[in-house]
Amino acid sequence: MEWMNSAEGWIALVTLTVLEIVLGIDNIIFISILAGKLPAEQRERARKMGLSLAMFIRIGLLLSITWVMGLTAPLLTVFGREVTGRDLILLGGGLFLLAKSTHEIHDKLEGQDAGGATPRAVSFAGVIVQILLLDIVFSLDSVITAVGMASEVAIMIAAVVIAVGVMMLSSGAISEFVERHPTVKILALSFLLLIGVSLIAEGSGQHISKGYIYFAMAFSVFVELINLRVRAKTVPVHLHQHRPH
Repeated sequence: MEWMNSAEGWIALVTLTVLEIVLGIDNIIFISILAGKLPAEQRERARKMGLSLAMFIRIGLLLSITWVMGLTAPLLTVFGREVTGRDLILLGGGLFLLAKSTHEIHDKLEGQDAGGATPRAVSFAGVIVQILLLDIVFSLDSVITAVGMASEVAIMIAAVVIAVGVMMLSSGAISEFVERHPTVKILALSFLLLIGVSLIAEGSGQHISKGYIYFAMAFSVFVELINLRVRAKTVPVHLHQHRPH
């Protein structure tokens, strides 16, 4: 714990914690959307379990740092390009996000209302499995980023624990906000499409600066907040819901 006696260690901790929170916002939104399909009494438990799984996965990867960094070693060559384990996970995760986000958008806008047809059964275990798949994708990228920013595993683990604690405290408020504003939910799903494309690009060897992605997302949120402010007294559109009450 020598890092606690150095300014560099504390700066690395603060910087990495902020980065983990920023990277985790997308995770919170997607967890909130998935948990929203469950009965009201199960949503909070699903959100907390999802974030707890994210924390344990990231800590496990950090403690297996040699294996994680080994994922950047070439596994095979395709069309003259070396493909790594990280590339395959990012490609798979990006395709999962594209498929899931597109399905969710269609379900909210084109699907049957729960009152008009028998709603499909949504199990707690099924939601947790989907959250787990998402956690694995985001955790891997987050851990590799953390390794590049800090040299002490203790700093990385502390940053992950603090960031997840902050996300747990704010997940309820974020979920309620997203549920109250259907346009924000669709915008959030659009962000996941953008992130899915980014992951596929990264897995294909085409680097897209995260600064561009975060700027686009932040600008869209800014415009949407103005829309919500201007149209505060109008009745929002009702998205289709497929969940038991």
